[in-house]
Amino acid sequence: METEPRGEPEDPAEEVLDVVDAEDRVTGRARRGEVYARGLRHRCVFVRARDAGGRTFVHRRTATKLLYPSRYDLFVGGVVGAGESYDAAALREAEEELGVSGLPAPTPLFSFLYEDPEGHGSWWSRVYEVRCDLPVDPQTSEVAWHAFLTDEELAARLPEWPWVPDGLAAWELLAEREGR
Repeated sequence: METEPRGEPEDPAEEVLDVVDAEDRVTGRARRGEVYARGLRHRCVFVRARDAGGRTFVHRRTATKLLYPSRYDLFVGGVVGAGESYDAAALREAEEELGVSGLPAPTPLFSFLYEDPEGHGSWWSRVYEVRCDLPVDPQTSEVAWHAFLTDEELAARLPEWPWVPDGLAAWELLAEREGR
């Protein structure tokens, strides 16, 4: 496993991540491409972005994403870089994917260990929420389509659209906690 510090490589597969154990303790580091190829446990953040009207930001991932390309997602977020905190990653990922700066710090809601049914391994996942009243300009390398949807619109699309399975799992846990 790699031991170099996290950089900002142009190729996402080259990004260095912390590898963690079943208790979310760091056990080493590896490049994202290796993490995915070997199914190594790592860390991710999921941020539900809501506008002033309470609508949820939903997007379709680009076809070039390393994991779950062209699927819909109910969260912005992504991997936590080597040495990065969950909180810092949540803010960074939300601002990058929404294409905004100056968001308030996302509020942490809960954590869970996700076991991927498609064979991509597992990752510790922390779910957050943030209010985004700014006009969004999503990152074109990450987001192919986007909209803010009401709870009713989301309920209608959940059974219809192909969703990223980890985001759907986070959404279901969030719905349980919110009594939906």
